[in-house]
Amino acid sequence: MIDFACFPSPCYIMEEDLLRKNLALIKSVSDGAGVEIILAFKSFAMWRSFPIFREYIDHSTASSVYEARLALEEFGSKAHTYSPAYTEADFPEIMRCSSHITFNSMAQFSRFYPMTLEEGSGISCGIRVNPEYSEVETDLYNPCAPGTRFGITADLLPEVLPEGIEGFHCHCHCESSSYELERTLMHLEDKFSYWFSQIKWLNLGGGHLMTRKDYDVAHLIGLLKALHVRYPHLQIILEPGSAFTWQTGVLTSEVVDIVENRGIRTAILNVSFTCHMPDCLEMPYQPAVRGAEIGDNGGGHLYRLGGNSCLSGDYMGDWSFDHKLQLGERIVFEDMIHYTTVKTNMFNGIHHPAIALWTRDGKAKIFKEFTYEDYRDRMS
Repeated sequence: MIDFACFPSPCYIMEEDLLRKNLALIKSVSDGAGVEIILAFKSFAMWRSFPIFREYIDHSTASSVYEARLALEEFGSKAHTYSPAYTEADFPEIMRCSSHITFNSMAQFSRFYPMTLEEGSGISCGIRVNPEYSEVETDLYNPCAPGTRFGITADLLPEVLPEGIEGFHCHCHCESSSYELERTLMHLEDKFSYWFSQIKWLNLGGGHLMTRKDYDVAHLIGLLKALHVRYPHLQIILEPGSAFTWQTGVLTSEVVDIVENRGIRTAILNVSFTCHMPDCLEMPYQPAVRGAEIGDNGGGHLYRLGGNSCLSGDYMGDWSFDHKLQLGERIVFEDMIHYTTVKTNMFNGIHHPAIALWTRDGKAKIFKEFTYEDYRDRMS
């Protein structure tokens, strides 16, 4: 049990035991299915925790020059890099930091692939493909929505792939099940298996939430093993983000005021949804709060929770508590490690939550506390 008194407020706190549990499961899938599973930095990039990750996995995936550099310099291995578009200014650094580079279009491939032929680069290049199928219901997270800017459809590929394309990358999941993957593979193979004999690797992207309690891990392993039987020459790669840090930690906050307007009570906190939990507003979804129930349970202690920014919509509700909230009371948001620290911002100059780890031997390790200088430097 985390001793919250050991941490500043507000604070993101990841639990090492929970992280290792997820990592062990992911490694068991990798070993059992004979595939490589790598960490997607777009979901989680807390680099001071990378030594723990390296006990279980070898590589990571990047979506930008900064993430690629983080992979090389802090994760300790070159990145599998994909970006919707590369620039001449960034591409030399992308090459320095990457073992694999996936291009989003044939135009980008034609433009930059010749640069990868420099002697000794050893970079394996691929192209992102769009199977025109996804079960992601929220368009904000659906990479295969009509008119998408991601990937090449099968009708635009030549019968013989250009020299230098060694892999296909496909991403069309978001916190999805193995059964969604099964249906996706049907569409992917139907549209693109013609070219599988011409490539060396197939990256199935992210969104495979294999660490969720109801996820059918055995079914996933079976799917991947069967895929390998059908295409034994292909190296299969998965790059989930959320699965690695799913339910591994919390965001702690405090009640700083309570206001009421026309019967709606709002507990104002020292954190912000728009600054520190942006997916709650973008998805949207209402996160779990420790010791509270979502919705009105008729108990009489119903609160909307409000952030401390000046954005009018910086709030969520409602939660039922079993008591009247008090100033200074700690409010703990569950499962706030993935897609939080990587997406936070300093809008309004609001105090940024610290970033910390609760170690397996019950100690608080504070990775980072933010100061005025962090805000000032970002605004310079």
